[in-house]
Amino acid sequence: MHRDELSQTLEALLAPARFHDYCPNGLQVAGRAQVRRLVTGVSASMALLEAAHAAGADAILVHHGYFWRNESMCLTGARRARFAWLLQHELNLYAYHLPLDAHPQLGNNAQLALRLGLSNLVQCEAPSLVWHGTPHAETTLETFAAHIASVLGRVPLVIGDSARALRRVAWCTGGAQSYFEEAIGLGVDAYLTGEISEQHVHLARETGVAFIAAGHHATERFGVQAIGSHLAQAHGLEHRYIEIDNPV
Repeated sequence: MHRDELSQTLEALLAPARFHDYCPNGLQVAGRAQVRRLVTGVSASMALLEAAHAAGADAILVHHGYFWRNESMCLTGARRARFAWLLQHELNLYAYHLPLDAHPQLGNNAQLALRLGLSNLVQCEAPSLVWHGTPHAETTLETFAAHIASVLGRVPLVIGDSARALRRVAWCTGGAQSYFEEAIGLGVDAYLTGEISEQHVHLARETGVAFIAAGHHATERFGVQAIGSHLAQAHGLEHRYIEIDNPV
């Protein structure tokens, strides 16, 4: 598959023009023309770039790429080393941020819901990225948190009454703590995201809506895997997801 064909395929699938994002979506660094082997990962860290090269990748697809808003554009230090590695080894780097969160089947929010067994899913209208739905069975905050820990492989930080019954929950993967008040307005019993800020502890206590911080990285591992698997099945690419541990 030519890298331009892969770009066009991803553009059609993820429709990045619909989003006012914090970074450019699409092909961020051009490498070799032909792509046979695709590696996916959460963030374009040096560890992922090295692992992708060792795996024989022609292209890398990540959720967190480069050129973030208000970030220095100077290629020095660690930033220079990453670009030098990509160019030296002719690796294509594709990055999709908000479009990868929002895709109704393959996105981070949809895939997290699938793994947690949530049903009766509702995707809020853009520009919101919040979803809400119901747990697979009658459950409490304590039981749901234990289920999250089992699925994600890490214990979430939970603010709320552990005995509270959860009939409906809202979620948005990654660093989406700023959507908490929107989630409260939906009338849910709990809000699940990756990170929490100081003020949200007080808001959870005062409103009674539980806040579950399950990890930025941990909640955003599944979208790239789903996209990679889709590309492998639909276009015959070899695909491998590489996990680079991140405790945040």
